[in-house]
Parts: sequence; C-alpha cells; structure tokens
Amino acid sequence: MNEASWRRLEFDKVKAGVVSFTVSPAGRLLAERLEPSTKYRQVEAWLQETAEAAELLGSGASIPLSAMEGIDPFLALLGKGRIYNEQELEQLSVWLMSVIQMKKYMNGKRHIAPTIAAYADSMYDCPALREELNRCIRYGLITDQASADLAYIRRHIYACEDKIQKKMEQALNKYRSSLQEPVISKRRDRFVIAVKRELRKQVPGTVWDESASGQTLFVEPADAAELQVELQQWKGAEERERTVILARLSELAESFSTPLNRNVEAMASFDFITARAKLSRSYNGNRIKLSEQPVIRLEGARHPLLGQNSVPLHVELGYGWKQLIITGPNTGGKTVTLKIIGLFVLMVQSGLLVPAEKGSEIGVFQHVIADVGDGQSLEQSLSTFSSHITVLKQMLQSAGPRALLLLDELAAGTDPTEGIALSIALLEQLLKRGALAAATTHYNEIKAFAARTAGCQNGRMAFDAVTLKPLYRLEMGEAGDSHAFAIARRFGLPEEVMQRAEQLLERKKDYTSKEFVMELQANRINGQELSLTLNSDQGPGTVEASKTEEVVKAVKTAAKPFEKGDAVWIYPLERMGVVYRPADERGNVIVQVQGRKLTFNHKRIKLYIAKTKLYPDEQYDLDIVFESKENRKARKLMNRKHVEGLTIVTPEKDIY
Repeated sequence: MNEASWRRLEFDKVKAGVVSFTVSPAGRLLAERLEPSTKYRQVEAWLQETAEAAELLGSGASIPLSAMEGIDPFLALLGKGRIYNEQELEQLSVWLMSVIQMKKYMNGKRHIAPTIAAYADSMYDCPALREELNRCIRYGLITDQASADLAYIRRHIYACEDKIQKKMEQALNKYRSSLQEPVISKRRDRFVIAVKRELRKQVPGTVWDESASGQTLFVEPADAAELQVELQQWKGAEERERTVILARLSELAESFSTPLNRNVEAMASFDFITARAKLSRSYNGNRIKLSEQPVIRLEGARHPLLGQNSVPLHVELGYGWKQLIITGPNTGGKTVTLKIIGLFVLMVQSGLLVPAEKGSEIGVFQHVIADVGDGQSLEQSLSTFSSHITVLKQMLQSAGPRALLLLDELAAGTDPTEGIALSIALLEQLLKRGALAAATTHYNEIKAFAARTAGCQNGRMAFDAVTLKPLYRLEMGEAGDSHAFAIARRFGLPEEVMQRAEQLLERKKDYTSKEFVMELQANRINGQELSLTLNSDQGPGTVEASKTEEVVKAVKTAAKPFEKGDAVWIYPLERMGVVYRPADERGNVIVQVQGRKLTFNHKRIKLYIAKTKLYPDEQYDLDIVFESKENRKARKLMNRKHVEGLTIVTPEKDIY
C-alpha cells in the first residue's frame, strides 16, 4: 500500500480521529499503528468487531474501558527485580477490578456482540493477587494486617508516641514562661516546643530548628529525648518490615506476569475497537458489504470529513466497466469524488464503518494509488508534471486486477496535445492490465476515448445552468462540460474579456474541429479537389490564411441544409438531438433535446443520422416525435371543429 496516497486521500486525518477516541496508552498505540489490510478475512474480522462495538454504543451501554494509568510501566518492569511502592501496587489492584467489570459487562452482552464478548474470556482477574493487595494496601498505605511483625511494631510505635505526647504536654506547663507559644510541633521527625531565643538556657534539650526571624528556637526537651530515640528505633523497624512486605507483594505480582500482560492486550484491543466504533458513529457510518471481487459500489456516500450536509455520491466501478472518466466544471466535486472512492476503500480495509447507504459494496485491493493535487516540491525539484509522472510510474508498476488507481486532472501540467496522447496511452495500458481506475479531466479527446472504449464509462458532475452553481452530484453515462465561461462570468470577469474568449472559441471550432479537418483532409467536397496547407508558424490545425475563405466557402456550398427529423450532434451539449425546424435566414436551427426545444446556430451542430435513414417511410408523422399526446389530440380536434377554450401550448425555445 502507498502511504503517500493515504495522505493525499486524507486517510491520515481519519486515522487521527481513531487515535483521539482512545482512552489508554496501549489502545492509543494500536490506533497509531492502524493500516489498511490486504487480507480479506482480516478485514472482515475487523469490520465485525467495529460493527458490534457500534451496536453496543448504540444500545446506550457504557463500555467500562480502563485508562490503565501506570499499568504499562508497571508491567515493563516486571522481572527486573523492582520493588513496587504502595501507590503502584494499589493502581494494579484498581486495574484488576476493572478487569472484573469488563468480564462481567461483556458476559452480559454476548447476544449483542458475540465476537468481541468472547475476547473477554481470555482475561484473568488474578483473584489471589487482587485479594492480597486489597488486604495489605488501602488508600495508598500498608495496613496493619499486612503482617504480624508490622502489627507488633506499630503497636509499640503508637504506645511510644502516646508517652512522648504526655511528656511534651508536661514540658509545656513546666516551661510556659519561656515559650513563644504553647504548641507542640515536629521538626525533622522530632517532637519539639517553640522557645524564645533569649530564654533558651531555661529549657534544657536539643535545638532541631529555628524560625525564619531567628527569634524562636524549636527545642526537644531533655525529658522526652530518650523516648524519641526509642520511637525512631521502632520506626526504623517499621520501614524494614514495609520493605519486606512490598518485596513479597511485588514477587507475587511478578508470578502473574503472563495473565497481567494478556489482560493489557485484551483491554487495549477493547479500547481500540471502541475507538473505531466511536469514530464510525460520529459520521453515521454503516457496515457495507465486503466483496471478494475487486469492485466498488457506493450508494449515498458522504465524505466523513464534510459532514451530513454534503451531497451523497452514487458511483460504480468494476461491474460493467473498469474505468470511470469524470468530467464537469471546476469546483464541481470531481476531486472529492475521487477522494471518497479511495478513502472509503482504505477505511473499509482498516475495519472502519463508512457513511454510505444499504446496497454499497467494496472489495479488497492490494494497491490504492492516488494522484491528487499538483505534487510540486522545491526540496525534491519536482514540477507538477514531474510529480504526476512519478505517480504514474508507480501506478504502472502496481497495475493489476486488485489495484485501484485514482488520477486527478489527466493531461495536466504539460502541453495538452502531448498530455492527452500520454493519458490515453496510459488508460489503454491500465485497461489491458485489468486495474480499476477513476480519473478526472476537462479534455474532449479523453471523454471521446471513454465513450468509444469498451470497459470505460463517462460520468459528469451535475451543473445548474440557470444558477451557474455546481450540484455536486455524479451522473453516470454522460460526459460533462467544464462551463468555464459561465463560472468565469459568475466570478465577475469583465464582459469584454468573456466576449473575446467566445469569439476565439468559435473561431477554433470553425477551423480546427476534428470533423472539419478530417473532411478537408479527404480533399473532396462536392467532387472539387482542394489543397490544405498548414502554416507551421501558426501551429498545427490552422488553415493558411490565403486558403481559409476558399475552403470555408466550399464547405458551406457543399453542406446540405438540415431537415425536420434529422438527428444531429450538438457540440455545446455533447449529445444528440432531433431537428424540429430547419435553419432560418440567420442560420439558427431549432432542435428538440429531451423534450425541450432549443435553438442553436447551424455551426454548432452537425448531421448525425439523416431523416431518410431514421424514417424510411416518407409518410411518417413527425408530430409523434415533437408533439405531446395531448397536443396531437387537440390539433386533430381543431381540424374537425371549433372547441371553446381549447389551446395548444408550445414550450418556449431556449437559445444557445
């Protein structure tokens, strides 16, 4: 799999979403290592896990995940001879309680999530260790019940502290006149009283500290000194016994290292699976059918990073065709369509649910390579075209039946003529190798290639010609226009510029269209021999100025007028229509297209199928083609008699 393509398809952002939903360090590590699998059974198992976890979350249940604070470093030091402190051992005890909760929870959810519930069976709550930890440690301290020796030592400590307390109270009364204040405090773990500096000699004992001003000395009275020495001895014995107890508990924990590590793995897996489910639910993901064949069918697919307000996508690849050529206006959603196709494949192969409707289906691919964006790099000295070629080389190396290849803006970054030729050659090679490919383009030659090539399909992004806004909807089976002029006007380019651009385009269509050049190259129009001279200074396909008028005149003389019923090809719409009314004195022809009457200049259409071939019967009633059933009935009725209120409505004719 190609990691650079993952970034181009924004899979890294989806992966970051999984990471953000984890609650434990071990679960986070699993999420950070997430990569799409190329193994069908692995992908199927992951999807089952995520779907079950999503079902659990959807049922309103709160999965008792553990943050496992301090558990990873604890287990990392097992077997190293470390003696753990009370806080670390208490964390272990609390975590073992969470293991019990998880086992109990999953056991009660087997009817909802049988697969992941079975994972809890591998967890072991280590009852002997847990009970010993609970007996010996409470609130972060070792209890008196931890050992008989510790209980004996602490009894002497309590008794000694009680004796010292009484001695100190006696000292307060005895040296009251020499004290700064009548309180007992501790300094360096010794009981002391606060004595005025100038009266220090009146209180025999040891000075352990003084105040910040130096006016108060903290003195241990000589009367309590012997008892304090005894107390320190007992506390030393307590510390030695504490070390013995902690060493015993640490050794006991070490004996359970295998089940403890297994518990961490299981809890991390639950965390990781739940994180995938949480992310999937955040964008209303569903489990779609996983196919054993390399196919893609997306129904109502929405990009997970765009939210629910995005327009749903319907697209197929790998069923009736291996290649999909997507056309349409800029900002119309062509690149987003490519990203959705590639991203959904990566998400499914990573065990994530996707925001698509029932009926969607995705296969498992060995390679997903995307050429999206211009790829320029100053550090690597790559131009736009160089970056495209680098990715195309990778595509050819990986092309095969289980490769998904996504190409944005075919033929971009170089001379259009050469780029188009290179793109078509590439598409032919990918088709020969059986790879699935989806590409975007603005070039008519590539659209025509898709239209005439078996295994290829055109698709266009819908565009509202009235509001001049893209609809972000993919329409299969049709090639679309770039609508560059309409979009340019919408964004406020000066009308003078737009009119000049239209003049240049019209001139190019008149003199360099493929059909026109092919007709001239035949060198025969109405039996007249014509010579076509190309002016190398003006570029290929440009007719020498001295011959232009002669050629155009000959073509116009030879051209037959369109007749009602002729099927014609309409260049602006790139589709077929039927002539409703032949050209008027201005050369405007009315053509019926999908039930609408549209007006085009005769230069913008060409004969596709003559009327005589479509309707061999000269008596054929063409009103059947052009009139609605209601209008034909009304016309027949009018021919027989007058009917009050009866009208025939003719739709308005749009002019192009």
